[in-house]
Amino acid sequence: MTMSPRRRRQLFRVAGYVLFAAAIAAVAAAADWGRLSDAFLRLDVAESMFPEAITVALRNTIVYTLLAFVFGLTLGLVLALMRLSSILPYRWFATAYIELFRGLPALLVLFMVGYGVPLAFPDREIPGGVYGSVAVGLGLTAAAYMAETIRAGIQAVPRGQLEAARTLGMSHPRAMISIVLPQAFRIVIPPLTNEIILLTKDTSLVYVLGVTSTTIELTKFAGDTLNTRVNPTPLVVAGLLYLVITLPLSQLVRGLERRAGRER
Repeated sequence: MTMSPRRRRQLFRVAGYVLFAAAIAAVAAAADWGRLSDAFLRLDVAESMFPEAITVALRNTIVYTLLAFVFGLTLGLVLALMRLSSILPYRWFATAYIELFRGLPALLVLFMVGYGVPLAFPDREIPGGVYGSVAVGLGLTAAAYMAETIRAGIQAVPRGQLEAARTLGMSHPRAMISIVLPQAFRIVIPPLTNEIILLTKDTSLVYVLGVTSTTIELTKFAGDTLNTRVNPTPLVVAGLLYLVITLPLSQLVRGLERRAGRER
């Protein structure tokens, strides 16, 4: 008796589920859960991290992320417009900036902002102290990626939209601000939200600036607790707190993508 293609697909699907469940069960049976729990799930160690883990470390991580995102988005928008400009030096500068900062590690940029800028301008300081340095350091790198995202969004808006606005008597800047950019940002909201998630994780590099007990972020806080308690549970707690930030953002991205798909 010949098996139908539909029946064959069903059997392959069931076999895949069975193999996956068997692999999970084998790993679960072979693992030493007692040692894992003692190493990574010590409740007394986790309790010792609170409330500072929330009121200081998590709060600073969120603040660093938002500051860097605002700075990066503002600079990225300027770079995207320069990249599309008819003025050749603007395009050269924007292209050079984007290629440079997409190729440099964020850790190196943070270090150069935190220590290079004070050396270059000894009589001036970045406003906001560590918060300002983080906003600039992470924002400079994020701006390079956001600029390309925004540029792609602008180019995705039909050219006829701009031409129609100009026909109605709008200047080019007004047409960009009133007609093109609102449509472009609707297109690029999902990838920009992904950039917030990446910035959230990049805040783990802030330690290079020499944070204090009031400016500490999650990863540094967990590392300091790990050194005092000699147990990796703080790293698990920090990971869960990062997920508190990133999982809702991931859900937001998927929702925005589904909405954009329905609109298209």
